[in-house]
Amino acid sequence: MTATLPGRAVDGELFRRALAAHAAGVVVITAQAEGIPVGLTATSFSSVSLEPPLVSFYVDRASTTWPRLRSADHFAVNVLTSDQGELAARFARKGVDRFAEPTRWRPGPHATPLLTDVSVHLVCLPYTSVKVGDHVLVVGLVTEAAVHGTGRPLLYHQGRFGRFIPHP
Repeated sequence: MTATLPGRAVDGELFRRALAAHAAGVVVITAQAEGIPVGLTATSFSSVSLEPPLVSFYVDRASTTWPRLRSADHFAVNVLTSDQGELAARFARKGVDRFAEPTRWRPGPHATPLLTDVSVHLVCLPYTSVKVGDHVLVVGLVTEAAVHGTGRPLLYHQGRFGRFIPHP
């Protein structure tokens, strides 16, 4: 469904500032394309469905990583822990080898790169993708899952990475 709304949409900068008030979990999406590992940081990760097990994330259509990620036959969702802010920042940077030291990773199922010391790995088959505004919604079918710990998650809020502190 596409909405037709009267009036004008909110200014992009105001919209960005408003959304910064929403804390989001942080994941790194990894894949192997033509024998080369690729990856990016995403704060738009979400569960979609239990039956079938589907997850999603959004990627900027202008991303230089997206064409290689799109061509991969599998991808992994690496759910980051609260002490992995630098790892998230590295996978968000442009023009760096994201898989070089100090990044620690290993090949997983289907040669999909899996980052070390994350709390969860989800290996996914691409299920569908849809252009939505200036982004692409990517949905994956989870074919393998591994829970490595129940540590605190890494969060993104007000343009910075941080930690979750539970209520007493």
